[in-house]
Amino acid sequence: MSRHLYFILTIVFLTLWSSCRKDFEFSPSTGNLEFSKDTIYLDTVFTNIGSSTYNLKVYNKSDKDISIPTLGLALGESSNYRLSVDGIAGKLFENIELLAHDSLYIFVESTIDITNFSNPNGEYLYTDQIEFDAGSNLQKVELVTLVKDAIFIYPDRDNTTKVVETLTLNVGGEQVETELQGRELLPSELTMTNEKPYVIYGFAAVPEGETLTIDAGSRLHFHENSGLIIQNNASLQVNGSYSADQELLENEVIFEGDRLEPNYSESPGQWGTIWFLDGSTNNYINYATIKNALVGILCDGNPDATTDKLTITNSQIFNSSNFGILGRNTSIKGENIVINNSGLSSFAGTFGGKYNFTHCTIANYWNDGFRQFPSVLLNNFVIDDDENVVVTNLTEANFNNCIIYGNDNPEILLDEVEEASVNFNFKFTNCLIRFEDNNNNFTGSNYDLNDTNHYEGNIFNEDPNFKDTALNMLIIGEESAAINQGLATYATQVPTDILNVNRTTTPDIGAYQHIVFPEED
Repeated sequence: MSRHLYFILTIVFLTLWSSCRKDFEFSPSTGNLEFSKDTIYLDTVFTNIGSSTYNLKVYNKSDKDISIPTLGLALGESSNYRLSVDGIAGKLFENIELLAHDSLYIFVESTIDITNFSNPNGEYLYTDQIEFDAGSNLQKVELVTLVKDAIFIYPDRDNTTKVVETLTLNVGGEQVETELQGRELLPSELTMTNEKPYVIYGFAAVPEGETLTIDAGSRLHFHENSGLIIQNNASLQVNGSYSADQELLENEVIFEGDRLEPNYSESPGQWGTIWFLDGSTNNYINYATIKNALVGILCDGNPDATTDKLTITNSQIFNSSNFGILGRNTSIKGENIVINNSGLSSFAGTFGGKYNFTHCTIANYWNDGFRQFPSVLLNNFVIDDDENVVVTNLTEANFNNCIIYGNDNPEILLDEVEEASVNFNFKFTNCLIRFEDNNNNFTGSNYDLNDTNHYEGNIFNEDPNFKDTALNMLIIGEESAAINQGLATYATQVPTDILNVNRTTTPDIGAYQHIVFPEED
């Protein structure tokens, strides 16, 4: 009986409610809409590459339900902008209904071909407007996009099968077909200049026996799963120079992703790596910034090269989702290098090799999750596909007048597989190092900090006084423990710091001479 009564009461309630309800009545808008912004800056994009999606919120703060008679782009169907209003894509909309005290979202994107405009001179400021209503009720929101011209390098694609060209590489003297999308650079592409930025899709490989030369001020932008490969008997020469303007870095060579919007400026893992294959030779990088890669530099093989396989000077590597520099049984010389924010190690010398770093700042303040490895990792082995441990010589690993620090502890790991016939040679000299082993987890001769064969003149666990690690600003201040603690012998080998300041008289440890930080307001 009670269930039957409940059913009757429910029907009565619904009938009464529906009889009282009035249909919504929408009045035409009167030009009183409000917006979350009056101008949408879609930031900078490359020609023919789609922008990110931006949003505009439109408010009806009146007490009336309204209808917007027309909503669309001022340039109409010819506009290079695209709109989505309440999930419907288009460029012109009619009778958009908006309840009292409610709002709606408009999403905006653009894809712009700079060649459609006369005399763009490398870039073009493209504008349009979103118009709401007309006549005396007309309201507008401005749209602005800076479009940059670029030189595009991408692999061939079969239009019928949709198969993208892949690389065949010389690995250990054998031609190996890989699944890496990309192609070899053409002769006309082996000198890159600062006239236009380069946008690279897939891996661009330097052909065997050739040299890729990159001039000062060049900009290389890599799409997802893209990078550079320097093949057997090939070379990379990056000829950047000091920039007076440390914000513009006008003479620096910059390697980064192809998304130019601010949200991507410091986002790790946007592209692959600069990969020096076993057999590449005479590689040199000066004044470069390498940022937002999976691995900033991957260097393989040639540990006994007469001249170091890679020499890198006056350069910065930031925001690598795995390693800043990963060496695998190779030879690397570094001077005035700054590395920070790496998902694993900022520098890893693995499977032995030869490494010499002088006046470098190798830090790791990764804050995007748990970090498994310290700032500096050295080991002398690799585990092959059959789970066998293969051991080789760490011929030398010298860190002179370097800062090795970070937000973990300790920030060095010396992972040796001991074998009588294999060397594990390393030394830290006049370095500022974070290494505190309160629980005695690190034992053995490699961690005897009093052994002058491995450690000499170092400072442990004192504050380097970096300016702002979150922003990769690792210049040191006047409270740094690194001040005047560098050994003059190494300072004379690298007489100026990364900012071209002379360090020979009173050398500080690391890549920078200290400054006085300006007082905050």
